[in-house]
This record gives sequence, C-alpha cells and structure tokens, in this order.
Amino acid sequence: MTHGATGADAPQANAAQSPENTAAQEEQQSRLQHFPNSFFAMIMGLAGFTLAAERLEKSLGIAHEGSLLLVIFTACVFALLLGIYALKAVRYPEMIKWEWNHPVRMCFFPAASIGFILLGTAMGPFSTGLAMAIWGLGAALHLVGTLSVLTAWIGHRNFEPLHLNPAWFIPVVGNIIVPIAASRFGLMEMGWFFFSVGLVFWIVLLTLVFNRLVFHNPLPERLLPTLMILIAPPAVGFVAYVGLIGGLDSFARVIYYSAVIFFLIILIQIPKLIRIPFALSWWAYSFPLAALTIATLFYAELTQSALHDVAGKGLFALLTFVILVLLGKTAKAIANHQVCKPE
Repeated sequence: MTHGATGADAPQANAAQSPENTAAQEEQQSRLQHFPNSFFAMIMGLAGFTLAAERLEKSLGIAHEGSLLLVIFTACVFALLLGIYALKAVRYPEMIKWEWNHPVRMCFFPAASIGFILLGTAMGPFSTGLAMAIWGLGAALHLVGTLSVLTAWIGHRNFEPLHLNPAWFIPVVGNIIVPIAASRFGLMEMGWFFFSVGLVFWIVLLTLVFNRLVFHNPLPERLLPTLMILIAPPAVGFVAYVGLIGGLDSFARVIYYSAVIFFLIILIQIPKLIRIPFALSWWAYSFPLAALTIATLFYAELTQSALHDVAGKGLFALLTFVILVLLGKTAKAIANHQVCKPE
C-alpha cells in the first residue's frame, strides 16, 4: 500500500517541479523584482483626475457623486501598488537600493507621498478628519523625501547633465501641492512654508532643465513624455497661491498663464509624442493635464470668464480621454508582460 501511494504521488510531485511551473514561478518573481516605483505616477494622475472632477462638479453645482467613486477607485489602486511595492522591498531590498541610486528612478519615490497628499486633498469633501490624516501623512513623508533627495543631489553622486529631466521636479517642486489643502484646513503657515519651497525650487530646476534641453543632447525617447511635467508647477502653484491669499492678483495671473504657455509648447510636440511606444512614463501626461484643468476651471470661477469656463470643460474632456487611454494601455502592457522587466 505504501509503495502504491508513493507511485501515485510521484506524477504530482513531478508536475509540481515541471520546467513550465518553475519557469512561470521564476518569471513571477522577476516581475516583482523589477516592479518600478514609477507606478506611483499613476496615482498622481488618478488623484489629479479625481480633483478635477470635484472642481467640475462644483462648477456645475452638482453633488460629488462621481468624484466619490473616483476617490474609492484611486484609493484601491494606491493600496494595491503600495502592497506590491512593500512585498518587493521585503524580498528584494537590493532593488530598492538600486532605484534609490538611479538618477531618474530616485525621483519617483516622493511620487508615493504626493499620492497621499492628493488623495487626502480629494477626500476633503467627504471626511475632513480622514482627509487631514492622509494629507498630513503625505506632507510629512514628502518633506522627508525632499530632504533626502536634496541631500543626494548635493552629495557625492556622479550626476551628469544628461541625467536631468523634468521628472526631477517631483521630489522638491512637488511641495507646492501641499498648500492646496493646508489653506482649507486653516494651516496657513504650514501652507506658506511648502509653497515657498516648491516655488523656489521650481525656478531653480526650470532653469536647469531648459539648459539641459537647449544645450545638451535631446531627452531619450521614453523620457519625452516627462516634458508634460513642465505644466504642473505653475498650474498647481496658481491654485495653491490663490487659496493662500484668498483671491486673485497679478502674480496669480502670471503663474496661471505660465502653465498655459507650457501647455501650448507641449501641443507643438504632439506629433513627436504620439509616435513613442507605450511606457509607464506616459502617465506623465495625466497629472499636469489635470492640474491645468483644475486651474482653468478655478480661474473661470474667479473671473467669471466664459472663455475659461469652456476651456476648462474642454480640458476635462481631454483629461478623461487621456486617463481612459492610459488605463487601457497600462492594463494591456501588464497582460503582455511589457512592464516590470529589467532595465
């Protein structure tokens, strides 16, 4: 009987150790090992879309029902990505270290803290207490991330001008997002602190990035979508600044129209951008476009401008299309094993 049982179990043991199963297991482990932190840019886009929906709902005078669904969806995707990345950190800590030492990948670590900031801001209309907790966590993490990245930048890294690209805005200029909710929560001094940090480093990095774009080799093709990030700082800065001063002034107009001119510059690049094969860097199209949509709808509200109102709604339609395309392309890339591969 013992011999018969052993014989019956043998094929199952062999099947469990078959080359096909082993290869599938190794591939799954490899995909986790190479799961990129740039996935968190996806949360920036989805949360930005949610905030744009809230602004449109306010403009139309309707309830925040659609944006509530978007908040839930964004939170679920964020939780999933955080869980996967945490598992990667436990199993492959050496890959986390590699990303931190990478001149581009290191800039996407603070994208996770920005995700908390944006999600907390988006939760404002539904739960003030929960919104403040998530937003506060994100603000604290982002300050730590900013100081860490700045320390790396001015340390003994061998950075070259060719390493510089608009994704470098994320760690430090991303501070300019914090004041949007800070003014709503009555934390004005905290808001001015983060606004000042974001504004100063926007000016510094904008100068460096344009020097890189004009006087050095063109950006690699897969990084070209990051040019869209140029729109985000002035667009977000406009919303944050108006919230801090409680109204519209000349400087606010300067910031807003700076975002508009960057958008027009990107429009000229569209023929080149649409020929680029899909990569996670495409998510760089989403948040800046969402920021400009919010800023335009807000500008229309402040000035009672019908032109800006139409433009804001047109931008929201474009943003919706972009988000749907990005979700579809991302799902297809994941299914076809085109992401989470060795770089």
